[in-house]
Amino acid sequence: MMRTDTRFDAKRKKVDYKKTQFATATFKEQDYPYRLSFYDVPPTQEISLEEFETWAIDRLRILAEIEACSFRNKSPQETAAHLEPLLKKYLPLSSNSAAAGGIIDQRLRNERRKDHYSHFILRLAFSGTEDLRRRFSRVETMLFKLRFQADDSRERRAFVESLNLHWELVQEEEKRELGEQLLSATPGLRRLEDENWFKVEWTRVPELVEHRTVFVRKGKAYVPMREQTSMVLTEFANRLEKGLELTARALPRLDEDDRLTPILNHLSKNFATPDAGYSESDSALAGAPISAANIDNLSQHFPLCMKHLHSTLRKNNHLKHYGRLQYTLFLKGIGLTLEDCLLFWRQSFKLITDDQFNKEYRYNVRHAYGDVGGDVNRRGRGYAPYSCQKILTEHPPGSGEAHGCPYRHFSVDNLTSMLQATGVHDREVLRGVKEDVEKKRFHIACNRVFDWAHKAEIKKVKDEGTWGPAELETIVHPNTYFKRSYLLRNLGNLPKQDVKMEE
Repeated sequence: MMRTDTRFDAKRKKVDYKKTQFATATFKEQDYPYRLSFYDVPPTQEISLEEFETWAIDRLRILAEIEACSFRNKSPQETAAHLEPLLKKYLPLSSNSAAAGGIIDQRLRNERRKDHYSHFILRLAFSGTEDLRRRFSRVETMLFKLRFQADDSRERRAFVESLNLHWELVQEEEKRELGEQLLSATPGLRRLEDENWFKVEWTRVPELVEHRTVFVRKGKAYVPMREQTSMVLTEFANRLEKGLELTARALPRLDEDDRLTPILNHLSKNFATPDAGYSESDSALAGAPISAANIDNLSQHFPLCMKHLHSTLRKNNHLKHYGRLQYTLFLKGIGLTLEDCLLFWRQSFKLITDDQFNKEYRYNVRHAYGDVGGDVNRRGRGYAPYSCQKILTEHPPGSGEAHGCPYRHFSVDNLTSMLQATGVHDREVLRGVKEDVEKKRFHIACNRVFDWAHKAEIKKVKDEGTWGPAELETIVHPNTYFKRSYLLRNLGNLPKQDVKMEE
């Protein structure tokens, strides 16, 4: 009797799921036999928080660039060429044939491990809302397509066979029976013996059915071998969407882990506009006339946010606090010295005395440059210039303030008027900007204007081969906008080592 009661109590024992949630897990070394992956199995090994964030940011750079290529109407060939150097830099993924003797070495394992983990980290970050899940699924499918099409044919075939997709091969007898229908439904095919077909549920290939490139009979789609890519992509997208839904249900369990939540929140914000790190070399322009006296002339190379600050300053002889800070850090980033910056602000504030300027404004400029402030103000470096992501998400402008991003914070009518005032009159560009803004693609709208304003110069550097995709990566920082504009407009007038963007 006692033994029965003991078993009964054990069954009814309450479990504290908050404790078991983060209990020590059993980790297993994972194998990566193929370059490609459907990401069906979550990673289980330990990684550092630094790897967690760095790997995710590197993948996010690629996904953001893929989305930008799509929004900017680049062809599949242009997108592949644009992404090739970026993938090699941020998310390399070599084939088995790239290893000595075709044996998977440590380098390949490390590449595939980073690819595996970074996918699941971003899956966590972008499962919170339906919009984020949809966008993530779309760009991940586009990345998979790029890799699938570029994969070694033997490795691709081995990978597809490993998926166990349950495609039924159409036998010769049925093939002959349906010969006329199969030929008429397969564009460009003249002889039945030149092709083989798979038979699958039509719901698995809706894109092919929609475009009427497959024969459908009794709920089955007869898919030619040549359409294998479409079938694999559909399967990839379907599995990923289901995985994202499961991840979304599990997200509340992460709330108590204060190590991961801030990182994941930061990553999801960056999906709207990727954040950009900054170093002095990113905006260095050797030989460029960066001085207080030349700011008016240099403003032709400014992005719209900085043009608005500059024109407001010239009009009102004053800017409010956040406008001064945003503009000061931008000027610092383009290479304006502290002395010249102080001179610029003093000359711009025409309605106040020297004594008032020294008391109310001088210290803030010096503090932004790191010349004064606690803890030697970050060892004398001061604050970094604001990225587009920071401008979009922090301190929205109020009444009478001029900082922020015009693409986000202006009405469409006011934005259109401002663009026209700066020389943008092309109706197609203005229509595209309106569409971008309505869909909250603010940095894409800015890039659209940049590409239009510099179309002749961009064509020149592409045709000459002096700039590659890395130098024309989507702009996500005002200082990158300035440097790229200045370089394009001064081709041949600067030292050779400064012609290309430094990444």
